[in-house]
Amino acid sequence: MNISVAQSSLRVAHAAEQPELHNRRGPFRPEKLVSSRERRSGDMMVRLFRTVDALSIILYGFICARIILPGRILATPLGDALPFVLTALLTSWMLGTFGLYRFGRNQNLFKHLAKLYCVLTLAFAVARISAHFSPHNAEVRIAIDSGYLTVACFFTLTHTLWWRLVRRWRRQGKLTPNIIIVGATRHARKLIETAIEQRDVNILGVFDDRMARNPINIAGVPILGDVQSLLGHKITPFVDQIVVAIDTSAKARVKDIIEKLRSLPNEVSLLVDVESDTERKAALSRVADMPLARVSGISEDERKELLKRIEDLVFGLFALTLCAPLMLGVAIAIKVSSPGPVFFRQKRHGFNNESIGVWKFRSMYTHMTDATASQQITRNDPRVTPLGRFIRKTSIDELPQLFNVIAGEMSLVGPRPHAIGMRTGQDESARLVAEYAWRHRMKPGVTGWAAIKGSRGPLDHADDVRRRVALDIEYIERHSIWLDLYIMVMTLPCLLGDAKAIR
Repeated sequence: MNISVAQSSLRVAHAAEQPELHNRRGPFRPEKLVSSRERRSGDMMVRLFRTVDALSIILYGFICARIILPGRILATPLGDALPFVLTALLTSWMLGTFGLYRFGRNQNLFKHLAKLYCVLTLAFAVARISAHFSPHNAEVRIAIDSGYLTVACFFTLTHTLWWRLVRRWRRQGKLTPNIIIVGATRHARKLIETAIEQRDVNILGVFDDRMARNPINIAGVPILGDVQSLLGHKITPFVDQIVVAIDTSAKARVKDIIEKLRSLPNEVSLLVDVESDTERKAALSRVADMPLARVSGISEDERKELLKRIEDLVFGLFALTLCAPLMLGVAIAIKVSSPGPVFFRQKRHGFNNESIGVWKFRSMYTHMTDATASQQITRNDPRVTPLGRFIRKTSIDELPQLFNVIAGEMSLVGPRPHAIGMRTGQDESARLVAEYAWRHRMKPGVTGWAAIKGSRGPLDHADDVRRRVALDIEYIERHSIWLDLYIMVMTLPCLLGDAKAIR
């Protein structure tokens, strides 16, 4: 009993000496970590605001032109159409130029609306001046004046809604970038102190190889481990950017760390030495906007990303509607043919190493299902049911992944999602290729470039893994909407012409 009390007293004393042990979360850690994929979807929604505003101003011009100007719109003289065209172009351009879609963390709604009214007043004033070139200048000026009030009221409502939505998403952690710092240096400390003051980014932790000489935290931000531990750390799916804050004069050390970090799907940036408060705030602002000097990671084209999401929703919903009767029939057949659930849900790698649950029709006997793909499928595999052989051969078992596509966890086209811990022979597949995680720089797909190039099914040898990864990286670097359409069109012929493949 005395020994137990003594041990307890020692633990309390040790905790008192090191109170920071009780707060390993740090000052930036949100209540709930939101994955990088979810934050990107929120960011895309913000970019949709601009599209809504642009379409509304174009609709205003079209309605006014139809009411006031005689004849067909396309036959309207340039002088008549010019005021409405100018209004639409100037308003759309100035809303973006004057930062009315940035919605800064500390931005006041009334200041935002005041700036909005200045932009609208200037755009409509220019349009009113241009009305002098119209043969119907009196009618056009009346339309512009009344349109100003209508557009101002509409934009007041929409921008108040946008502002409130953005504030809500910020509270949920969907729009604030999460970063981690490599290097427990004075630059890291100053950057953290500036971040605490501005609150534009969340610094989740610090990693450094020189653990023995480092404190437990830096300005309250915990040191989570060395660089090697970062490579497999569970925090990486929630990280938007890794910032290397090591003194650039230590060239050998910087080069070594960057080489290690190249195997991660996260974007890696090098923080150039900054000394003044102004420079630090500017650097932090660049981190918050995600453009620092890129060392590794591909540049994301936001318009492409938005188009890809629209593509997934449009074609995904169409495919789901088209395949619904077939999926219902397969579900009934599975339930009748063998005991167990209709669906099989397996944890697989998603975007940025995120763990996602991928849906499939169950093709194996329930007691033989393999959640980690530790044993690759073989020809005439005894684990597979008779019906399972058919739906695997025809890839019908993959159709429930359309639900993952609609949810935003997967895309129609992309690198195929591999099971977490999947093995090739005796080795974990992820350890056979240094660039394996690069395939997670894009959402996984129901089909993909590797699939139509013959790299489907099990990966029995290290060379199979290398070829799959090479094809996936080639797709990510070449990605376009047209390539996606080509892959979707070619998927069915490739499947039907690949009868000898083990699936």
